[in-house]
Amino acid sequence: MIVTVTGSLGNVGRTLTEKLIAKGHTVKVVTSNPGRSEEIRALGAVPLVGSVHDYEFVKHSFEGSDAVYLMIPPDYNAADISEYIKTTGRQYANALRETGVKLAVNLSSIGAHLEDGLGPTGANFDVEQRLNELQQVHVLHLRPGMFMTNFYGAMPMIRYQGIVGNNFNGAANLPLTHPRDIAEAAFRAIDDFSVSGKQVQYVVSDIKNGDQVARTLGSAVGKADTQWVEFSDEQLLQALMRDGFSQAMAQVYIIEIGMAIRDGSFTEDYQKQRQPVGGITLDEFAREFSTAGLPV
Repeated sequence: MIVTVTGSLGNVGRTLTEKLIAKGHTVKVVTSNPGRSEEIRALGAVPLVGSVHDYEFVKHSFEGSDAVYLMIPPDYNAADISEYIKTTGRQYANALRETGVKLAVNLSSIGAHLEDGLGPTGANFDVEQRLNELQQVHVLHLRPGMFMTNFYGAMPMIRYQGIVGNNFNGAANLPLTHPRDIAEAAFRAIDDFSVSGKQVQYVVSDIKNGDQVARTLGSAVGKADTQWVEFSDEQLLQALMRDGFSQAMAQVYIIEIGMAIRDGSFTEDYQKQRQPVGGITLDEFAREFSTAGLPV
């Protein structure tokens, strides 16, 4: 098959591309960075360089493909992130309709069952609905939890302060997802062409609370007494902005997700569905975490 992978060679895209090529599929990788072209070619894929803001480019990147992996890349300059996500989702849906692609695997998120969900989840709801309106396209929505790899950003705090935290308390259960498990789910759906109609699949690798995350990741780097700290929304927002986040990115992707964890809306549908947990555990991720930033 011919497959278009959006989102460049990110945490999911690289692994998915490698898996598809290993099975003999022709893969086109969409990237906004011309500097990634040689890296994409080295994997055996075809680089397509352009912007998801450009509808004609999006449409061209889908043309001739049997399947597309849809990922909306973050736009750090967007003033309204939710509107950016919705607009990009509409571009994707229109391009799928016009190009005759038969299968779309869409990276959504836990919480996307709510039209007015906090953070990016409400916008992801809108994208899911747009894709579900397509009559001739089979669609699988992958709804992962919190990416384990996001904890790499907390490495200095864990190593030097012995704390890690967020704007919710350490007793909150967190659905955690390793990007490789998302790549595996997307690969299976595309390689087997096993999706019929419109489907939702939760991808949760492990479930741990904040206190367990602190102990596990802290122990991995020799800081077994690492504590989970609950920050106020304002404390966390200011810290993120000092670290280089725009206010919009910090508010949508971190502060509001924490609020949704606090009020239970983030995980309510996942808990009702009772879909299985399985994949790379937090303990296994901790072994990767322990070597991050160290010489190979």
